[in-house]
Amino acid sequence: MSVRKGCIRVLGLCVFSPLVFAADVPGSQDLSAVARQVDAQIVDYRPAEEKERIYPMGAIRKISGQLRYEAQATARGQVTAITYELPAEHTSSAAFTATREALQQQGAQLLFWCQARDCGESSLWANEVFGNAKLVGADGQQEYLLLRLAAPQDNSLVALYGITRGNRRAYLHVEQIDASAPLGELLPTSATLLRELRSTGELDFPALGADPDATWLTLISRGLNLDTTLRVSLTGPHAEAWRQALVDKGVRAARLETGTEPAKGLHLHLIR
Repeated sequence: MSVRKGCIRVLGLCVFSPLVFAADVPGSQDLSAVARQVDAQIVDYRPAEEKERIYPMGAIRKISGQLRYEAQATARGQVTAITYELPAEHTSSAAFTATREALQQQGAQLLFWCQARDCGESSLWANEVFGNAKLVGADGQQEYLLLRLAAPQDNSLVALYGITRGNRRAYLHVEQIDASAPLGELLPTSATLLRELRSTGELDFPALGADPDATWLTLISRGLNLDTTLRVSLTGPHAEAWRQALVDKGVRAARLETGTEPAKGLHLHLIR
């Protein structure tokens, strides 16, 4: 057996190492916080650069030449952007989900999450938000989210955008901004809380270990009332106080139960 120029000869056959074919853009590298999906290739890389970034937290549209969205997160700092092309057998949705789950398992806080046409026009995300025409695709085949990394990186935001184009090529775009000043309090949207609850069956608020907080109470109650068919169980040291406060905020009592499982802070479990 001999090895030469990335070629392994076994019984007269030549099998090339995947690393030879992984034609990443020269000088590119992965972000330490975001693991690369198997066999994905970096097709666009923009190294760390000091700039201000505005990340939409709502569906985007263009009115009179201006982008419009419900809310935004704004920060200035070092921004790194990477676009991965996924292998033919992979979908952008699967890669997006795997990356989101990995980041949340590391303690990242989900601030905004949209899917398909709820995000607005793909062409606006690609060209106006991320400045990368490779990301233009079908509006129904896109996903976007914004997360805040866990301490000690809690002054960093990660944006993910997944898209499958009409030619079936799938891409995952990742941006990280390391803010040059403390980000302060950033809150998720109520619609994002509902999407996370529907998708994962859980909502975790480890910092909400005391009596109900007015701001979070409003966010959670609004999220629950966006879909009045859902029922949830609340656990945590002050679960009953939260349950009563949510009822006072207009969530029907029949939709809320309190559980006995131990939980840090406040935990919501979807009753299916």
